[in-house]
Amino acid sequence: MDRNRILVVGTGISGVSACDLLSANGETCVLFDSNDKLSEQSVRDKLKDAGNVDIYFGELEEGVYDTIKLAVLSPGVPVDSTFVVGLKDRGIPVIGEVELAFRYDKGSVIAITGTNGKTTTTALTGKIMSDHYDRVFVVGNIGNPYTKEVSDSSTDSVSVAEISSFQLETIDDFKPHVSAILNITPDHLNRHHTLEKYIEVKEAVCTNQTGDDYVILNYEDEELREFAERTPATPVFFSSARKLDDGLYYDNGTIYLGTGGVSQRLIDADEMNIIGVHNMENAMAAIAIAHVFGVPMDSILKSVRDFKAVEHRIEFVAEKNGVRYYNDSKGTNVDAAIKGIKAMNRPTCLIGGGYDKGSEYDEWFEAFDGKVKKLVLIGATKHKIAECARKHGFNDYEFAESFKDAFDICVRNAVEGDCVLLSPACASWGMFDNYEQRGNIFKEYVNDL
Repeated sequence: MDRNRILVVGTGISGVSACDLLSANGETCVLFDSNDKLSEQSVRDKLKDAGNVDIYFGELEEGVYDTIKLAVLSPGVPVDSTFVVGLKDRGIPVIGEVELAFRYDKGSVIAITGTNGKTTTTALTGKIMSDHYDRVFVVGNIGNPYTKEVSDSSTDSVSVAEISSFQLETIDDFKPHVSAILNITPDHLNRHHTLEKYIEVKEAVCTNQTGDDYVILNYEDEELREFAERTPATPVFFSSARKLDDGLYYDNGTIYLGTGGVSQRLIDADEMNIIGVHNMENAMAAIAIAHVFGVPMDSILKSVRDFKAVEHRIEFVAEKNGVRYYNDSKGTNVDAAIKGIKAMNRPTCLIGGGYDKGSEYDEWFEAFDGKVKKLVLIGATKHKIAECARKHGFNDYEFAESFKDAFDICVRNAVEGDCVLLSPACASWGMFDNYEQRGNIFKEYVNDL
């Protein structure tokens, strides 16, 4: 039998969008999901054109493999799973949804990755580009599949893509004109197994770039400083800790651009609607991306001033009885949660815990710095985190059986002048569908007070 069909693995939003893109371009698809409890009709109802799509659940029949010329993985499918290894053993090329979209993109691409700050930096870069250019698509891990928008691309369009490590595992020809690696700290080690492999995957965003392309790098990340010597792209640095002769830097509340040792003041932190040093890093990365892309600096800075914080990332919810409530549900790893703590300037009741991604929590406790008056722990990691708390001499913690219990404990312990922060340092899986659901429930609890 001819190999004339494309296998799309995963029936979530990425898989469905990939199928739609392929069908619109005349390809015949096989849509597969290992979950045999799914309803075929509900999946078909999500497709724009189900006519050219065969759907399978559970396992693929042997004969189906003989018809497959290419497999497209959704980001949630591990590349070292038995199923994917089996595809490769059969000689079937395997790519991801981002790689697929790139092959159809007629315009320019900006790609933003890193352990933390991706969503804020992508959203801010998207705003800067949208305020200046007519056709801009903000796509990728930010929640809008690249494959969903790429059919509308044109020679003058710009795709601003948030790219996760899961998506970078399955690129081939993907080549952004400007990329950014914001930082690299341990995360998703249950998927990538070693920090070295995780770093390698993150740095793969530059693989196909040349000296005519740019990569924006955090000077304060030792690994990225060293990577600048190896990257094929032209590196541009930003720093929140020192003056740079060339690059962007943050000093005493102000962002500057250094060019040949001459500094140009760009913008003060108090002109922006985002708080915390980590957000100054995100802003510098976005400014650098737009600057090397060719957007006039006046236009860039106006967009930065107008930008509002991303939902679920140190998002101010409300003040109730003199207590300020912050939703940082997107703080799904230790480094992100540290940034949440550092952004607080009041005594803090903190909700932590959740799904175990294999993280260690020592650096989190070291960052408490006397700010955390009560830590309430939930989820699968609560005992592991409590053990780490005791090791660091932090005993003001309490276990909660449910998310609502955790919230209520914080409300009881917070007094006027305090804040309550949801910044779990863990993924949401097991208790919630995703971090957005966790953050939205938190906001409902606050608004019901």
